[in-house]
Amino acid sequence: MGRNTRKRRTPLATKAVAGAAALALGGGGLIWANFYASAHEENRGHNRTTSQAAQVATIDCPDVGQQLSDVPERARGEVDGELASMDQQITDAYERLVTTRRAQAGDPQFVQNSILGPLEDRRKALIDRIKLEIDRAGGRADDGLDRLAACTGRPADQQQPGDGQSGDGQEGDGQDGDGQNGDGQNGDGQDGGGQDGGGQDGGGQNQDDNGNGAAGPVAEDFIDINDVQPNSRGLQNGLAANGDSGSTGSFTTDCGVNENNLFNSDNLIAAPGVDNGAHHTHDYVGNQDNDAFSSDEDLADADTSCRNQGDKSTYYWPVLRLQDGSQEFDANDQGGGAEGNVGRILKPAQAEIRFVGNQQGDVVAMPKFLRIITGDAKSFVNGNANANSSWSCTGFEDRQVTDKYPLCPQGSQVVRTANFQSCWDGRNTDSANHRDHMAFVQQDGSCPNGFQAVPQLQIRLVYDIPTPVVENGQVRNPYAVDSFPEQLHKPITDHNDFINVMDEDLMNQVVECINSGEDCQ
Repeated sequence: MGRNTRKRRTPLATKAVAGAAALALGGGGLIWANFYASAHEENRGHNRTTSQAAQVATIDCPDVGQQLSDVPERARGEVDGELASMDQQITDAYERLVTTRRAQAGDPQFVQNSILGPLEDRRKALIDRIKLEIDRAGGRADDGLDRLAACTGRPADQQQPGDGQSGDGQEGDGQDGDGQNGDGQNGDGQDGGGQDGGGQDGGGQNQDDNGNGAAGPVAEDFIDINDVQPNSRGLQNGLAANGDSGSTGSFTTDCGVNENNLFNSDNLIAAPGVDNGAHHTHDYVGNQDNDAFSSDEDLADADTSCRNQGDKSTYYWPVLRLQDGSQEFDANDQGGGAEGNVGRILKPAQAEIRFVGNQQGDVVAMPKFLRIITGDAKSFVNGNANANSSWSCTGFEDRQVTDKYPLCPQGSQVVRTANFQSCWDGRNTDSANHRDHMAFVQQDGSCPNGFQAVPQLQIRLVYDIPTPVVENGQVRNPYAVDSFPEQLHKPITDHNDFINVMDEDLMNQVVECINSGEDCQ
């Protein structure tokens, strides 16, 4: 497989995460240990008892970007860059977390003093810069952003969103666990240049990694689709906007399944101008000039994989991988194996892209270059406010789960579904947090006050995946969605992105088909 090789600039914030701190996997790629260890484990013949409460599995940082609403247009590029630097800081801290287990075992304050404290200081410096950039551009920065600087450690045995739930696909109460750090510390210790004194020992590598050599998924992240109750998904986000009333038509666009092997770990919407802004790899269909440095003009002038050449929109989502030990093209790259995204990339067998109407009335045209992010790549630590994951199996699609990967029976395929926000504020093609200009329909299918209905994008991805084997608390050959390293490949982090680059005539055709009740393509 190949990747988008367009020449790009690399900002100072984007550094190599990998190195001596990770183990080579089969001559390429990197292994990231999974620390969901049992309280009692054998270590070189000695029975070693560990405290699960002290075992920090990942790092939980408040999402500064989602709290931004009043960012002047001319400051957004700089602010997005600072937010991307903040993501890099978390990635670096997480790498340090998983490679200093010996030092942590000898010092209960190590995580706070050497990882979380310094991370808070660095985040505070970036938050100060964000506030300054907003003020300089004529906005008014929220002084309360300072409270978002501190991160916490999430213990391995702490109940996470969806953990321990019955097999009905419910994901819990939407709490994000902010402030639950397991170590009760908020200090400001220094890490002395990043070395822990105990060496980069990878001590956690002897712990339970479920045989997949990566930080998740674990056995508890999977559920037999037969154990999921029908119609039990439980999220308001992602409701289908269409029904048997209002605007009942549809428009289907065929853009393939990424036959051109267009991959990169950028995010043009959330981190424009930043190399590896996503820290995980995306599939792209539609627009063929999509990376962090693509301008609107680049998108408009690009080729498209869509059969209808008037649709140059970009549709992208994080890849699924089969963690079977395969060496993928990005095994040593940022966004790939260097950040814990390991295994064989699985292309969809089908990628169905459809626009539908609204239950309450007609839809209006989307503006060109409208940007929509649905779902939340950080929902494992952020909570469910923006989560919009939906997993199922063919033949069982009345059973949708948000926080588990489905185990499908023989002959059935894995399905990922995304129903996008379809209420537009009527003014903006984007917003400071990339969300406020769009909204989901309400329970009755109507848009919130001040918003108007646009065609709802629905994407259905179908995959041929060997069903993982889960037994004795272990999972063999699991599949997983690419994610930010600290999100541990949780299924609830699934997300999907769209930029509208349809020409005006085609968008008008889409609206006409939907409002007249026709099914077009």
